[in-house]
Amino acid sequence: MQSESLLTFGEYRLDAVSGHLYRGAVPVPLTPKAFALLRYLAEHAGRLVPKQELLDAVWPGVFVGDAVLKVSIREVRKSLDDDPRAPRFIETAHRRGYRFMAPVTGGEVQPAEPAAPVMPAAGGHRVSYARSGNVNIAYQVVGSGPVDLVFVMGWVSHLEYFWSEPSFARFLGRLASMARLILFDKRGTGLSDPVPVTQLPTLEQRLDDVRAVMEAVGSERAVLLGVSEGGPLCSLFAATYPAKTEALVMIGSYARRMRDEDYPWGTTREERDAFCDSIVDEWGGPVGIDVRAPSRAADPAFREWWASYLRMGSSPGAAVALTRMNAEIDIRDVLPSIRVPTLVLHRHGDRCLKVEEGRYLASRIPGATFIELPGEDHLPFVGNQDEILVEIERFLSHAHVRTGPERVLATVLTVTSDAGPADAEHLRRVFAREVTWYRGRSLDASGEPLVALFDGPGRAVQCGCSVAAVAQRSRIAVRAGVHIGECETSEPRGPIVEISRNIAATAGPGEVIVSRMVVDLVPGSGLQFVDRGALRLPGLARDLPVLAASRC
Repeated sequence: MQSESLLTFGEYRLDAVSGHLYRGAVPVPLTPKAFALLRYLAEHAGRLVPKQELLDAVWPGVFVGDAVLKVSIREVRKSLDDDPRAPRFIETAHRRGYRFMAPVTGGEVQPAEPAAPVMPAAGGHRVSYARSGNVNIAYQVVGSGPVDLVFVMGWVSHLEYFWSEPSFARFLGRLASMARLILFDKRGTGLSDPVPVTQLPTLEQRLDDVRAVMEAVGSERAVLLGVSEGGPLCSLFAATYPAKTEALVMIGSYARRMRDEDYPWGTTREERDAFCDSIVDEWGGPVGIDVRAPSRAADPAFREWWASYLRMGSSPGAAVALTRMNAEIDIRDVLPSIRVPTLVLHRHGDRCLKVEEGRYLASRIPGATFIELPGEDHLPFVGNQDEILVEIERFLSHAHVRTGPERVLATVLTVTSDAGPADAEHLRRVFAREVTWYRGRSLDASGEPLVALFDGPGRAVQCGCSVAAVAQRSRIAVRAGVHIGECETSEPRGPIVEISRNIAATAGPGEVIVSRMVVDLVPGSGLQFVDRGALRLPGLARDLPVLAASRC
């Protein structure tokens, strides 16, 4: 059979131009390799196609075994609801090959009849839930590639509506052909548990959610891919959990959302407030589409999908709260601590986040690769998505070798007091209990000062506040200092501990003093901070801004 633009069999249409399979008017997700396999079999319907011929046609110039072919055949059968024990479409000739059984008609693509939009549930992929604390996080696993890839969408998300837009479904399908793709909705958005607007997830809680999903799917190590606001989350995860991070990819992302003296590309507070007002006034419509997808902004179908996606992903109140909270995040000081292979992709004319922001990210991450691509669209699946996907596939295909000691980003809490022997023993017990409660690790609780290590700055500050409050009720005056920085996993000592100790020495009785970097990473945590000036410490090139912390 000659290759045709449109192949029809049973209730299915295979459109070679758009690269999609349809059941009636409903798109059926398929990874690119599975689509190519189905197309080749359908084009040769009625003929037994040997395995080697299929391998040469679908994977030209690449050595793959029968196992890869079987995986793709299973995916095609699943998409066609084809039972291998009683096949309607694909017949297996044991050890020889496969035959497409159904009659196939071919022709040029005809304009589709208008149809009411019908969305397959979650793109035909099962939605499961992982437990993160007391919150259920919705996730999906698609594909079965050689590496795990955690996809973190920016702002709001909805797993089912990912797949209802063909360009997004194609983008995710291509990723799933490269790796085992892991998707999830952040708490408070999409299919995950709703949470009060005042309790939307901090960066720290989002790290917990990523870990919970990875544990639920049995992923010990993954590539993190962050889009837009997903980039800071993935960056912090890579720095905090390098042992769980294979590599890092960021698309159209940033280090800081708000404008600053040394970050002139960010948005102003007036611009942020105006955008929040537009969310309140226009939610239910295609909010922000002009800067996020200018090439599709006049497309009625895409406008309707984007409006529906936003409505299903979040309430307007939650969207405003997320926007304001994300605007306070600043990971500039985290970037030098990222020690995993990193790829930063950014379109030159991105209207939402300037290309300079992508350049800045790559310049601050040791060894990062920056690739600038043409285009104005912010959403990676809009515009020429193949340029992005090719770079990701090339990056994932390379072997990444790490050298040097394993270092992690960690937060140190130091507590000192002038307590006598009896009170000191009581304080040690309180400290040990609170550190355990806030998931920290005591470094040395046998004497003064009391020191603990945490994988999240918010928990370290909350722990310090709890220790100070309990001590105050026992009439014990304590001073606490919190700092975040790099340390070696094998021996968590050195500058980070000394700086925390020096910060604690500046605190008044019952005070918890933290470095500025801590504050930048805990928006939405319910903590308040008051400026305490700056410290000049030995070994630091610049003065260290510090603030006094308290609970709201």
